[in-house]
Amino acid sequence: MQPKLLPLFSTTFFYILYYLISTFKFDVQILAPSIPYDYLLQLLVAYVLYALSRRVWIFLVIHALLMGLLYVGNAVKISFFGGPIMPDDIFALQSLLLILDGWRFFAAAIPLAAIASLILFNFSMRHWSAYLASLAVMLLGITVVYQPSSLLEPMDGYFGNSVWDQRSNYVWRGATLYSLLESARYFAAAEVIPDGDTAQEAADKLLAAGRMSFQTTALLQPSPEAAQKEPVAKVFTPRNVHIVLLESFWDPSALKKAKFKQAPLSPEFRELWKSAEYSHALAPVFGGFTANSEFEVLCGFPVVKDSVKFERQLLNDVPCLPHILADKGYRTIASHPNVPVFWNRVNAYKRIGFQTYWSLEDFVQDDMNQEFMSDSTLYRQVLEKISGSIDAGQPTLDYIVTYFGHWNYPLSESRPNKIGSSSEIEEVPAYANTVYYKSRELMGFINEMRKRDPEGIIVVFGDHLPFLGENFAGYAESGVLASNRSDFTPAMFKAYVSTPMLIIDGKRGPLKIGNLPLYQVPKLLLDLLNFNEPSIMDYTAPLPNMRVRPLPGLHFNILADGAVDMCKEPPYSETCQLSSRWLEDVSTVSNDLFIGRQFTLPKYTPEKQAAPIVTAVVIPQAIVGGK
Repeated sequence: MQPKLLPLFSTTFFYILYYLISTFKFDVQILAPSIPYDYLLQLLVAYVLYALSRRVWIFLVIHALLMGLLYVGNAVKISFFGGPIMPDDIFALQSLLLILDGWRFFAAAIPLAAIASLILFNFSMRHWSAYLASLAVMLLGITVVYQPSSLLEPMDGYFGNSVWDQRSNYVWRGATLYSLLESARYFAAAEVIPDGDTAQEAADKLLAAGRMSFQTTALLQPSPEAAQKEPVAKVFTPRNVHIVLLESFWDPSALKKAKFKQAPLSPEFRELWKSAEYSHALAPVFGGFTANSEFEVLCGFPVVKDSVKFERQLLNDVPCLPHILADKGYRTIASHPNVPVFWNRVNAYKRIGFQTYWSLEDFVQDDMNQEFMSDSTLYRQVLEKISGSIDAGQPTLDYIVTYFGHWNYPLSESRPNKIGSSSEIEEVPAYANTVYYKSRELMGFINEMRKRDPEGIIVVFGDHLPFLGENFAGYAESGVLASNRSDFTPAMFKAYVSTPMLIIDGKRGPLKIGNLPLYQVPKLLLDLLNFNEPSIMDYTAPLPNMRVRPLPGLHFNILADGAVDMCKEPPYSETCQLSSRWLEDVSTVSNDLFIGRQFTLPKYTPEKQAAPIVTAVVIPQAIVGGK
């Protein structure tokens, strides 16, 4: 074989091999009309690599790894989460490696390390073709970064572009062109930091919309007392607030084809949930990216992009719920039995107002399900740590992020399987048994907390739906979701992000909140505390007669009659036009507050903050960056 034909043969062999793996193992198939474009682009990449390589065998290894990452890596991501690899996933890579163990860690880490090290080791500039290849790479890189529209406009014009359906973009374009165009789109769609006039104009529109919503609600639901009396501002009343984010918490009873031998969810929890009329949280994510659900429930702004907000889009100190309550004399504590730097939580928690962060090493690891601490021991140890504040009457924001329930749903010897199932999807019975214990341990916490702190506010919710097999297999088996996100109905999109939620208002019991987007929880909690001052949560007060749930590339509205109005691409319905304009203003104010110059910070003077309570781990002041 002539050496110059080697890239042709390697590209052909690896393309066929990885195409077959992607198709038959992960059910992800690049469309036939796109294969010639995709193949020729990959062939060009192969010749560039070959021109810059010193040794042929190393070139072959690099080419195999690179194509495997593009074709198999994208297929894996699609089968797990419904969409291919995006540029923002690079920033989440470290956190991904932290949660993988055993063969999964090495399967992810070795190819990445091998590609980088082999390229450096094999790099050569011994021939004129190497200089030509280097020039081509530099010109392409400059174009992607500084002139991305010159690539995007003609390619999108030819292939089309679906903002909300990245899987379709991938199969229409192939792995190579898709990766190139999404890299260009990343630079073209970089977050814009608004100037003062733009930010203030958006803020004024949002506040006006919030006032309209309040007036509409008051007109629709007048009380006799309200009709006869002037409204009286209530006095801020400090009460303890206990927020529990439940890892992958969901009700498996929707999986009818699973035919569970008994109901996985605790009957006691279901009875309490029923009293709240089965209220649900509308989360911003599916199957992962827990930190985005955290951001919403703590800061009151929606996440609209497929990236982790804590990582690169939370650069400022912001008066989120913990900060507001700390200014009111609260002790603000976050607890999560994971490594502290995961999803950049050390920095993020500090910036939003937590005084103390207890992570894995601050707990006795006496009841573990492999690497995941059980909820029961987490609840017990947190209660022991905060009992002094509760007994002393020190108002406390007690925020707990559980870890038990994370995929792949391991149990310990003390938690034998209790739930049988006829499902052929291995994650379905594994998850059902996890929920069996998770829901019962949760009820133990709720009962103990209501006894110890009867006037406290308790919030519990699932951060996202669980992963139940590739291509939504466990859900598709029972018709809850389609196997392809492109085929979701409006009801499926709602189910895709709906998790159980309980908000217990002290002795008054569970609230009937319906379907509540997570970003509207902080405002509700401040209202329960009679907080009357301006806050950043005022900007995201619900629009009249609808609740808006943004997702990457689309959003949907739940209307007053319960109907789901999907807003994918123009032309929009009247309600979608209204919510789209509202989301544009929300995005402008969000960028100003979290990464910008904060022109829209509420104009109020916080009360003097109580002296911080020193505990086992106080959030460091000097840590920057990192995870």
